[in-house]
Amino acid sequence: MTRKCFLFLCLVSFPFCRSGSGAGQNDVSRIHVDVVLVQLNVAVTDGKGNYISGLAPEDFSILEDNIPERTATFEEGNEPLRRLADVASSIGPPLTLSSARASQSPASATVAAASQANAPVLWATGANVFILFDTSNYMYRGFVFAQDSIADFIRSLEGVSKVALYSYSRDLSRVATLTSDRSEVLRGVRSTVAGDDAALYNSLLLTVKDAAMLTGKKAIVVFSNGPDNASRVPPEDVAELAQSTGTIIYMISTQEAEAEPVSTAVFERMSKATGGRAYFSKSWRDEKRAFASIRDDLAHLYTLSYYPQPNPNRGWRSIKVKLVGKDLEKYHVRTRDGYRLIQQAQTSAATLSSSAPESASQ
Repeated sequence: MTRKCFLFLCLVSFPFCRSGSGAGQNDVSRIHVDVVLVQLNVAVTDGKGNYISGLAPEDFSILEDNIPERTATFEEGNEPLRRLADVASSIGPPLTLSSARASQSPASATVAAASQANAPVLWATGANVFILFDTSNYMYRGFVFAQDSIADFIRSLEGVSKVALYSYSRDLSRVATLTSDRSEVLRGVRSTVAGDDAALYNSLLLTVKDAAMLTGKKAIVVFSNGPDNASRVPPEDVAELAQSTGTIIYMISTQEAEAEPVSTAVFERMSKATGGRAYFSKSWRDEKRAFASIRDDLAHLYTLSYYPQPNPNRGWRSIKVKLVGKDLEKYHVRTRDGYRLIQQAQTSAATLSSSAPESASQ
């Protein structure tokens, strides 16, 4: 039976609508996300790739479909989140959930009702990081080195609230679900074993769905040792869902995957679309350097959010973030370039529901 997927994107409230009566069914045919607050993770670098710190909310200009937006919350790196009230003098009176609701659908009241005294929605401080580890048969030769690199990355993460470890070959395995206990995740790394063919995009879509339920800064770090040869999901669907839910995707791949031009192009497009980066490693030393670069990127991201102004566009909304002032125009800004508010189409999520269920081992 053909099902349709309804994606009401982006952020904050994420109730899942499941069809079917079986409690164990992995029916991902419907996803429902209410738009109340849009979050952006923004990297600012100079011409040499050095991060620029110390910027203030008034240094950023946000346009959604060329409509100016006002910053609601602001966070730099691992510093505490600042409410709009802290910067009200520079960008006008604070927006409340009441004023934001006026232009939103009634379903947005889910989050609004949970708010006291019209306080802005607050994002969780620190980042939530999902590591998606390729344990397919592509990984046989470098498996131990990859485990070492991932373990070092987990130990080095600072300013990160929680970490999860997922692995994939033909199916997804949630080895260690999102937790603040690093030792649990490290034990999970050592418990992984190499498996079957690689269904990367299937597994990445399911990981994005898990991340989409969270507020605040969230990222997926994919370690892949080869191209996808078993997925039923197109990578474009994965990238769009990640964009629309504010989930950053970082891709670390090996020389073996880089030798496959299609995979190389897909990895680069997917990471860029979500505000992340793609790395292609020729040795285990390159892998460690890639993980270190991702750690630094997460530590230097600016996180801004805004309540969208009234906008008749019910489809894809483009986002542009610019720096204000001649002294800042020389710097490079990296973030996602938009999100889809409403999508009503056949999707690969329905395809996944009819395939073999992912593993839920922990």
